[in-house]
Parts: sequence; structure tokens; C-alpha cells
Amino acid sequence: MIAPTGFREYDARWKYPDEINLPGITALGLGLGTQMHKRGIPPVIAVGNDYRDYSLSIKNALIVGLMQAGIHVKDIGPALSPMAYFSQFHLDVPAVAMVTASHNPNGWTGVKMGFDRPLTHGPDEMGELRDIVLQGQGQARDGGKYEFVDGVQKAYLDDLVGDFKMSRPLKVVCATGNGTASAFAPELFERIGVEVIPSHNELDYTFPNYNPNPEAMEMLHDMAASVKASGADFALGFDGDGDRCGVVDDEGEEIFADKVGVIMARDLAKLYPGSTFVADVKSTGLFASDPELQKHDIKADYWKTGHSHMKRRVKEIGALAGFEKSGHYFLAEPIGRGYDCGMRVAVEICKLMDRNPDMKMSDLRKALPKTYSTPTMSPHCADTEKYDVLARLVDKLVAKHKAGETVAGRAIKDVVTVNGARVILDNGGWGLVRASSNTPNLVVVCESPESDAEMRAIFKDIDAVIRTEPSVGDYDQTI
Repeated sequence: MIAPTGFREYDARWKYPDEINLPGITALGLGLGTQMHKRGIPPVIAVGNDYRDYSLSIKNALIVGLMQAGIHVKDIGPALSPMAYFSQFHLDVPAVAMVTASHNPNGWTGVKMGFDRPLTHGPDEMGELRDIVLQGQGQARDGGKYEFVDGVQKAYLDDLVGDFKMSRPLKVVCATGNGTASAFAPELFERIGVEVIPSHNELDYTFPNYNPNPEAMEMLHDMAASVKASGADFALGFDGDGDRCGVVDDEGEEIFADKVGVIMARDLAKLYPGSTFVADVKSTGLFASDPELQKHDIKADYWKTGHSHMKRRVKEIGALAGFEKSGHYFLAEPIGRGYDCGMRVAVEICKLMDRNPDMKMSDLRKALPKTYSTPTMSPHCADTEKYDVLARLVDKLVAKHKAGETVAGRAIKDVVTVNGARVILDNGGWGLVRASSNTPNLVVVCESPESDAEMRAIFKDIDAVIRTEPSVGDYDQTI
């Protein structure tokens, strides 16, 4: 059993066991191995799994399929997604498959996979894999082999730490929501000389406190409460598979990840003037408009949301880094290897604070030009309908622009349709609607450089267009 909707734009995700069963996962492994042979990839793959209680069963079923396809599987054990990506470099293997549902709630499973490090599958590779699996084109071959590889976690942490040690005292709330990052983040902080204030750092796959997702206000509010209670310098929070990082400052203010990206970009711009930064279409307009970045001749490139799209774009145009509003950051050489790693971001934020010993995180936040933005809001829309719904919404918003209509009383300057529709107003404010790539939802984000009231007015007008589609349901969170 394999629901076709599980093959998404840049990874695979299903509700388990409702939409896929273990024989279905084995068929996925056989298909992935067949795809490797078809593309001429040497038949060796690193495989890891997150800490959910069913992930080991999923991984074992996937491994059976890979071995049937004649693939040499190197099992790195329980891992974060970025640890699996790291293992490709550390073990010098051409392919990776990480069993994780990322930040999706329990009941979901999936696989993040890639052949061309540090890249992961995009729409072309996912479409090819879907066809191989669903059309029964998986081909059994001799040569399958299993090997458990020990020591990758230690090597991963050693690589993150390097020779860095804090020179200023720093007290950080480490929020892992009982997810897999609990086995990594506290040790990482201690090794670089950071005092750790623990927050739900016990491994518990039932997620008794909240689902680990640093884009969700529930987790950010909990991090803020921990900062206020402990007097910490800031809080860093990680999602279920550790490839995303969220930040709350010393005043308990939740800094949305795109603004953290601008803070990091400002710091990196001084070290690497003339660099290009990629930002996803959900992100703040400051990457293009911030005077500090302009002063250092920084070029901003707005691109499609999604970890695979962003990784590919960073590599293609030789950007120094990519920043995504969801908290995925892609730090390329010489900082990182180009894949998204919440632990790497955490280390780089600590280094940033070390380079700015007189600044608090709140000072860095307040130094940014003020903008008013919504959290990421996701109204329900079935996987089978959302792309058709979005296409109609894009047409309606483009028509609004052509007709000279306004949003929040302002003229529409442009509608960028690289990924959904980002409606840009004459003062730089904007509203975005796109389809979620990994859940049955649309995604809505709005920002105003003027006021909270204007941001709410932008949302009201964008939502009014969205409400013309009867199959769009309730929001998961709203303003």
C-alpha cells in the first residue's frame, strides 16, 4: 500500500500505517535503489532514522528494499537529518536516505533522500522515483549488502565543534521538544563552552509537551517562558529531525527565522562582502532592502520555498548562504557544506555572539529595520486539490494587479509567481500564498514595513481572495 500523494516536491511523507505499510516502504527502497542504478550512481547509500517509535521498523523495511536492488547499505543508526547528510561526506558515499517525518506530528513518516551531495531530491527526482515505484519498475539485483557503521555521531559533533570555544559567558535555553535533537544539542553546547538551560531534552517519542517545530508559536512561547524564568541570553529550539533552528531573544521575544537570517547575514556580510544570499519567498523583504547589507554589496536572490529547492539554488549560483522562514538555513563553504543543519546554525549563532561581545540578542533584533510580519499560517486544503486551488488563486491575484486594484489600500507593484503568488505593494509590504509541499495545506505569510495594522489589513485582503475557494478550510494558527 502506497498513497501516491506521499511523493511530494522534495521528499516523501505519508501517514503511517494509513497511507503506506511496511511492504510499501520496501517497494520504496527497491525503487530508490533502482533509481540509483538508472542514474549511474555507485550502489552505496548511507541510511539513518529519527527517534519516533516506528522509525526503526520503517528504516528496516526500506533497507530490505535497497538490498533487494543490489545496494550496499551503510546504516548509521539513530540520527538527525543533517547527521545523515554529513555521513555522505564523512563516509564518502554517493547517496543518502533519512527516515523521518521531520516536524510533522506523530503518525507521519517519510524519507529525505539525495544522490548529489549536498543536494536532496527535487521535483524531477521525486517524479521519477514515484513512477518507478507506482508502476512496479523496481528491479531486483545481486550485490545487496548491509553494514552498521559506528561512530558517525561523534564525528558529526567533532566536525561541528572544530576548534571553537566561547570567549564570553553565554547561557542558552536548549529546546528540543523531546525529539531526536535531544541526543545532540545539549552536548554540542557544552562542548563549545555554553551553559545549557535544558528544555524538554529527554528523548520521548510521544512528544508529551508539544510537537518539536520551531515555526509553531506553541514551541516559541514555551522557549520564551524558559528564557524569562532562567535569565538566559537566548533560546535555541530544534525541530524533530534537527535540520531547523528557532530563536527567542533575552527579552523573551520570538524572532522569526527570516529575521534571524538577516541578523546572521549582516554579520557574515562584514566577513564576506559582496556575497549572494538566497532567501525563500516566505521571507522578509529586508534581504533586499536592508541598508547594512547594501553597504557590503550583498545581493539577495528570492527563490522557491523548500529545502531541496534552496540547497540547489545556493549551489547553482554560488551563494554563501540560503535562509528560509521555516528555520532551514543553508550555510555553504567555507562556513558549512551547503545542507541544512540546525546544529551548525546554533554554533554559528554562538560564534556571532562571540564576535559581538557587547551585544545582546535583543540588541541585534532591535538594530534591524522594523517590519511587522505574521507567523506562517496554514489553512487546510487536501493534497489532491491544493495545487489546482493555488493555480486559481494565483490567477485571481495576478488579475487584481492587472486591474489596478489595491491590497490594504495600497497599489500592487508586482506579483512574483516563482512559488505561489507573492503580492508586493508599493511600499515593500507583501502577502504570500503558496501550497505546502509536505502537508495538506496552503501557506500564507504577510509583512508590512509600516505597521501592525497594515500587516493585518494585507492578511485580511489576501485571505478574502483565498476564501473564494470553498475547499480551503481552517487555519492551524492565525493573527
